[in-house]
Amino acid sequence: MNEQESINYNRIAEAIDYIKQNFKEQPNLDVVAEKVHLSPFHFQRLFTDWAGVSPKKFLQYISVEHAKQLLQDKQATLFDAAFDTGLSGTSRLHDLFINIEGMTPAEYKNGGKNLFINYSFAESPFGNIMVASTNKGICHLAFFEEERQAFEILQTHFPNAIFKQKLDIIQQNALFIFTQDWQKLQQVKLHLKGTDFQLKVWEILLKIPMGQLATYGTIAGQINNPNASRAVGTAIGSNPVAFLIPCHRVIQSTGTFGGYMWGATRKTAIIGWEAAKVYASN
Repeated sequence: MNEQESINYNRIAEAIDYIKQNFKEQPNLDVVAEKVHLSPFHFQRLFTDWAGVSPKKFLQYISVEHAKQLLQDKQATLFDAAFDTGLSGTSRLHDLFINIEGMTPAEYKNGGKNLFINYSFAESPFGNIMVASTNKGICHLAFFEEERQAFEILQTHFPNAIFKQKLDIIQQNALFIFTQDWQKLQQVKLHLKGTDFQLKVWEILLKIPMGQLATYGTIAGQINNPNASRAVGTAIGSNPVAFLIPCHRVIQSTGTFGGYMWGATRKTAIIGWEAAKVYASN
């Protein structure tokens, strides 16, 4: 790291620390830029290059995490969370949650209350798999070793949802991916919640053709954040839908397959299986 890079790093570190310490004041771009002695334009560009997100988005992430902690208290109201986070009212809290979490603050506080989820267990070429769906689409798909533990993991994502062990048509359509030609399948619908950044990364993953691989850096470039490889890796690691969102097709720039939420050996097997499928069809 040269001298200028070191100066830039220290400025961004100072800005991040300032935002974390003063997020309840909801400082705007001009205020934070002034603290690190940069013009708003230069600071915006520099912060985005180093942090992978804009200063405004970073402030939103910090704010919503604080609000989420408050809402875990059953006695806390939405007004309490908005006020203590430095927001002007519950409408801003609502907009913030929709933007970052993909749900309203009330839905977060209720932990999925009144959300009906069907789930079932099935076999795949790569081991046992659990699939869950709402009336909007697949919300969870994961490889597992033990059914009870798999269900408990699902519950942690939707702690107050109403669950029913049932194989529905949405799940059946999704599971056909293991046995039928993907191009001939009816479109599989997904019901996902995540940050804007996560959703962008997952959307890119869906565009990686079967039998092909991409690197973390390539994906970062495709979302116009070339320095955000680590953030991309974190988003990929948060993928709630195995195989359908093909995070297994992402490898390190060195060519090493790298880790996988459901096991490195399984990742290798899936990549080999897909390559064989593509080869056989040519």
